[in-house]
Amino acid sequence: MTSAIELEQVEITFGSFTAVHKTDLQIHDGEFFSFLGPSGCGKTTLLRTISGFVQPTSGQVRIGGKDMAGIGPNKRPTALIFQNLALFPMMTVAENVAYGLRVRGMGRSEREARALKLLDQVALSPHAHKKVSALSGGQKQRVAIARALAVEPKVLLLDEPLSALDLKLRQHMRRELREIQQRVGITFIYITHDQGEALNMSDRIAVMNAGRIEQVGSGREIYANPRSAFVASFVGESNMIPGRVAAVSDGLVHVDTQVGQLTGRIGLGMDGVTPIALDVGDQASLFVRPEQLRLVPAGAAGPIAVSAPGCAICPSRAR
Repeated sequence: MTSAIELEQVEITFGSFTAVHKTDLQIHDGEFFSFLGPSGCGKTTLLRTISGFVQPTSGQVRIGGKDMAGIGPNKRPTALIFQNLALFPMMTVAENVAYGLRVRGMGRSEREARALKLLDQVALSPHAHKKVSALSGGQKQRVAIARALAVEPKVLLLDEPLSALDLKLRQHMRRELREIQQRVGITFIYITHDQGEALNMSDRIAVMNAGRIEQVGSGREIYANPRSAFVASFVGESNMIPGRVAAVSDGLVHVDTQVGQLTGRIGLGMDGVTPIALDVGDQASLFVRPEQLRLVPAGAAGPIAVSAPGCAICPSRAR
């Protein structure tokens, strides 16, 4: 599978503050890829670095195999949709979509035809001659997407584009965004702090925390096999039970906790293959998803019974 985006040892600093620690990442052609994490974790900084609005302090950004060093945002094969959409209120829907083509010198009839074709793709052709102020929030989102697609980018970058919408419309737009991405077939890179958005739309997700990528994988992989305490607690709901390692055997850890000794499987390290190193006496946390916890009668099997495949144990100490 070819890579649309490659980050090699990319680090971004502002003075003494490190916004993004050294990062290696590959994003595949035609993939819907999301950066997920809390505010201030560095995800938007990474997006702006890919688009060219921020230059990395060190490392390389490659798009389609080409090093982007010294190449400005207007020369990169990317298009960026901002949170505020930045549509032109004095223009019609079709004029907004065609604007980038006009700037590039495309003839009027050709750009109008292209704009109408794109509006048809996002189900807005009946609204082509309306002012954008007459549209709903979700329709404006689709206009912004059509305008970005008009310049035929290899990669579409979306910086929390649904954050200003109400919950019901946001859920509807998730489906629409995914359908549009599958129709046009280009790489989408999506920034969000909303795990529901990331889990519902993405082929793969990078979970970020404090300027570092903690884990990359499908939504299912990240939910079922978190590789750090942060990922286990940030993605989905979890019951965290702290304790101390009593024994380690056959990929399982026995942990002494306030509710008795519990057993869980060892979480995997950052490579996704090697189990986390845990020794007897280490502090550790057992993470149990609500759907994998069941209560049993007192005396039958202790107050809590945990199925080993349904929980992961991560060290409580920092890496």
